[in-house]
Amino acid sequence: MDRPATLHGEILTRLRDHLVEGGVPDGARIPEKDLCEMFGISRTPLREALKVLAAEGLVELLPNRGARMKALSARDISELFDLMGGLEALAGRLSCEMITDAEVSAIEALHTEMYGHYLRGDRHGYFTCNQQIHERILLAAQNQALTANARAVMGRIRRVRFAANLDDRGERWSAAVREHELILDALRRRAGAELATILFNHLRSKKLAVLRNIEAGAAPEPQAAVT
Repeated sequence: MDRPATLHGEILTRLRDHLVEGGVPDGARIPEKDLCEMFGISRTPLREALKVLAAEGLVELLPNRGARMKALSARDISELFDLMGGLEALAGRLSCEMITDAEVSAIEALHTEMYGHYLRGDRHGYFTCNQQIHERILLAAQNQALTANARAVMGRIRRVRFAANLDDRGERWSAAVREHELILDALRRRAGAELATILFNHLRSKKLAVLRNIEAGAAPEPQAAVT
């Protein structure tokens, strides 16, 4: 009974990961035939998944012409990252008022898993745990309006957020790990104002990294960047 819903979720996750991690260039048409062959599915479930990703802001549907990757301008990126920083700062402040010891422990476990991916150089695994940590903090704030707005913005910048630490020496990745250690420490102490500042600066650092990459002409490659 649950298999169709489960299959839809699996396809959606795989497609989202493929596109976020640079499988299709910004502004390029989505190669539906190639993706159907890659995932072993027909066009109907693929197009259903694309509708979800269009609602998230990752792709743009073209009337009777399929879909394409949604490209963001430098100004779009700057404004969206600042907005996301403000939303995550609020989530951090509220979560410190509401979070339970069990929720903190769950985030600690995710942080440990994320750090293991970092040590192994597994950027996909790192990104997955990273996003789960930010999502747990958001949910701990227990504010549905905040959650809905944050998810909407998050969907639009997920691809460039993945590519935020694209550099030859991995310096941004190392900095991101250190910032997450500060996030966890402030969360343990329920230091709401401090956590709000750390989260806002965390997003600001990501924004600057993305804009530097754009100026340098860098483009995200599959499995080549983290946040």
